[in-house]
Amino acid sequence: MRGAAQSLKYLLLAAALAYPLMPFRDVYVLHVLVLIMVYMVLAMGLNILPGFCGLLDLGFVGFYGIGAYTAGLLTIHYNMSFWLIVPLAVLNGALFGVLLGAPTLRLVGDYFAIVTFGFSELVVLFLTNEIWLTRGPLGIPGIAPISLDVTWLATLLGVDERWRYAFRGEVPYYYLAMVMVGLVFVVMTRVEDSRLGRAWLAIREDPMAAASCGVNLFAYKVIAFAVSTGIGALAGAFLARWTLFISPDMFKFWESFLVLCMVVLGGLGNIRGALVGSTILIALGEVLRVALPKLGLPAETRFLAYGLIMVVIMRFRPHGLFTQVAESTMQSSLIKDLRARIAARRTA
Repeated sequence: MRGAAQSLKYLLLAAALAYPLMPFRDVYVLHVLVLIMVYMVLAMGLNILPGFCGLLDLGFVGFYGIGAYTAGLLTIHYNMSFWLIVPLAVLNGALFGVLLGAPTLRLVGDYFAIVTFGFSELVVLFLTNEIWLTRGPLGIPGIAPISLDVTWLATLLGVDERWRYAFRGEVPYYYLAMVMVGLVFVVMTRVEDSRLGRAWLAIREDPMAAASCGVNLFAYKVIAFAVSTGIGALAGAFLARWTLFISPDMFKFWESFLVLCMVVLGGLGNIRGALVGSTILIALGEVLRVALPKLGLPAETRFLAYGLIMVVIMRFRPHGLFTQVAESTMQSSLIKDLRARIAARRTA
């Protein structure tokens, strides 16, 4: 059974790699696939806070917007390369994450969620009202596409012509998005199996017991916030250079809610669940957008159908599609030790 699952996984990966090169490829499908991969990155980033640390973050979209506007403004005003903008956007998102997280991480439950929600609204208000910097509701148009400058290779080979390849169309962005998802996935799976990931899980399970075992709650939560917001900014930087236009309307609360639904649908604390949840919700929305008008129904009814399908899924899988996998992961290593210590103290 496991071998069949592995074979299916490699088959899907090969199909995903080959599809853009096939003659029957469709530009709209490629666009949707790139969009799904952007949300995969967002879901994996947000999953760190509610999934690993038990922190309900409703303002994640704010860091998505910070990354996008960092990339957009640096491109427009300084014509910086995308490859230099990406680390700057990630660092900027992580910096704002630390600035928000450091004074608010002592809050718990609903209070923390309210503060993060307020932050996301402040970001939208800032982007809308600070016209001198962001052009306000008009947004920032004309952002240059990603280019791959390999002048150094031309120099190395003794070729005089300047080699500069600009990303045009959906295909190069598709492959670049695959690389981005793969890198974030590898990093998150490594972190999950590390001391850092086990500490986050311990904090989520029982913060007091984790602290009694020597886990520095504040430090690990700040690190979680910085990593999560940095990943959100990475997705925003890619979005800005892909759509070539950004505006405050693209980063409203609905986006945070949608990404949170992806994480919950896939299963809190499960990285693969975040990928599956993103794929289902984005693909479902696009399928309904196309299918309902053909059935004679107004396109707006897709939101009703979308909600009904979500209710049915959550009715039968209230803890997400990958609950069992996530649960088995949580049973490992530090969590087992932690629960054993708690049980020993209670019986003492």
